Amino acid sequence: MVLKIYGFPISICTKRVALVCREKNIPYELVTVDMMTGAHKGEAYTKVQPFGQVPYIDDDGFIVYESRAISRYLTKKYASQGTQELIPTGLKEEALFEQAASIELTNFDPIGNGIADENIFKRLRGEEPDQKRVSELVTLLEAKLNAYDSILAKQKYLAGSQVTLADLFHLPFGHMFGSMGIDALEKQPNVARWWKDISSRESWAAVKDGVA
Repeated sequence: MVLKIYGFPISICTKRVALVCREKNIPYELVTVDMMTGAHKGEAYTKVQPFGQVPYIDDDGFIVYESRAISRYLTKKYASQGTQELIPTGLKEEALFEQAASIELTNFDPIGNGIADENIFKRLRGEEPDQKRVSELVTLLEAKLNAYDSILAKQKYLAGSQVTLADLFHLPFGHMFGSMGIDALEKQPNVARWWKDISSRESWAAVKDGVA
């Protein structure tokens, strides 16, 4: 049975899972959940994903939700194919990966969510974005990326010498920043080098404009 991703083509988290599938050469079928009509909040959907969020996967009857959990599951299940060591297997190497993954989750993702809420979701709700709040978030993002630059001055990727899920997890929101004219990822030399590297991957080119 082909892996099914229940998600929305342009959702940040759906892109994150599809990206990992592309990296690991995992065939998948997108089952579109129309967020524009609120299908993700309907009873049929929330019976499977109780928070009413996309995506979740159905792997031959095994259900997993939360995009980062899905990504870890798929990376480990298909460890022998596609890009290797997206989750390192050595004790210390895995600890550094988890450190990097935590950096993304706590220092990058909340800012992306905040900017998306102001510039995208408020408009969908018929509200006006708070541009002062957007400016504050961009300033915070730039401060966080100063720390990233220090890390990336010493190594090629956030967890060391090879690309991991921790790097790839940045792609959907990072791309969103660029599409909004936010150039924070281009200001610091080591961050800019890293961002150019990971955003040029074929896997990302295949899904960045929408999962199919």
